[in-house]
Amino acid sequence: MVALGFWAGLWTSARRARAVGINPDRIYDLGPWLIVGGLLGGRVLYVISYWREQFADAPFPEIFMIQHGGLVFYGGLIGAVGLGMFYIYRHKLPLWRLSDVLSPGIALGYAFGRIGCLMNGCCFGRECDLPWAIRYPKSHVTHGLPVHPTQIYDSLLNLSFYFFLTWLFRRRKFDGQIFAVYLVGYALLRSFVEYFRGDYPVHYLGGWATPAQLVSMGIITGGLLLLFFLPRPVEKPT
Repeated sequence: MVALGFWAGLWTSARRARAVGINPDRIYDLGPWLIVGGLLGGRVLYVISYWREQFADAPFPEIFMIQHGGLVFYGGLIGAVGLGMFYIYRHKLPLWRLSDVLSPGIALGYAFGRIGCLMNGCCFGRECDLPWAIRYPKSHVTHGLPVHPTQIYDSLLNLSFYFFLTWLFRRRKFDGQIFAVYLVGYALLRSFVEYFRGDYPVHYLGGWATPAQLVSMGIITGGLLLLFFLPRPVEKPT
């Protein structure tokens, strides 16, 4: 599902690129850079987030083995942005315009990816007694207890966010606006869903914030700064 989500996001981005004068082939050429950056960044942040639980006493090589744990989306996003910017600057492409083209596709790919998490049994919610609670097999770490389907929450919210960003893209006022809105919007959605997560303990800010909520604070700040300080097009006098 992660691979399907990635290619769905890339395909829709390529179609969007043509509308703003960017060669769609540039989007597909950028794809491998995004994959490598996403894997590296996702793994690094996973190790940091779960160091106490999984890696404090683990042999050093296990840190790099994805089968011993997995990836964290925020790390993947940061890594993909980093290598993506390297490619963009190297080929002298319009950074903020290209960021706007890609942003809705990130939300779409994420919606697919969370379905993969649901099937894999990771990123699960805490125990609840709601009618829509789900149960994993008793061999799962939840021991068959009913839990919040946080993966479905995330998937549906980001699918709705994708349609909103697609709508907003056609009405954007300046380059970088959609990317900035994506950063703020995703961080808010993620912080909300995190309150229902049950797959890791809380360690930060006096015990009330998860690692993802902590990162979200920085992401929201960065997105708001972009919204306020990115240059607007100069209107020609009539």
